[in-house]
Amino acid sequence: MADKKLNVTPLHDRVIVQAAAAEEKTAGGIIIPDTAKEKPQRGVVVAAGPGKKDEPVTVKVGDNVLYGKYAGTEIQVEGSDYLIMRESDILAIV
Repeated sequence: MADKKLNVTPLHDRVIVQAAAAEEKTAGGIIIPDTAKEKPQRGVVVAAGPGKKDEPVTVKVGDNVLYGKYAGTEIQVEGSDYLIMRESDILAIV
C-alpha cells in the first residue's frame, strides 16, 4: 500500500493515511453490498509532518494505525484516495 513516494508533505502534526480496503465479507461468509459497507477505521501512514514545536510526531511512515470513524479529510493525490488528519485523531498503532 505505501510502496511509492507521495508528492505531498503534511505540515506540523498532520499525517496522511491510506485507508485499508472495506470488508467484502462478514465472518460468516455473507457478502456485504457496496451500500452497506462501513468506512474503514484502519490504514497505513504514507507521510507525516515534523510535529509541533515541543511535540514531535510519534507515528512514522509504514505504521498501521487505527483512527476515529469520522477522522480526517479525504483527499485525492495522483488518482489515489488518502485521509489527512491530525496525529491526535489516531487512536492506536497496530
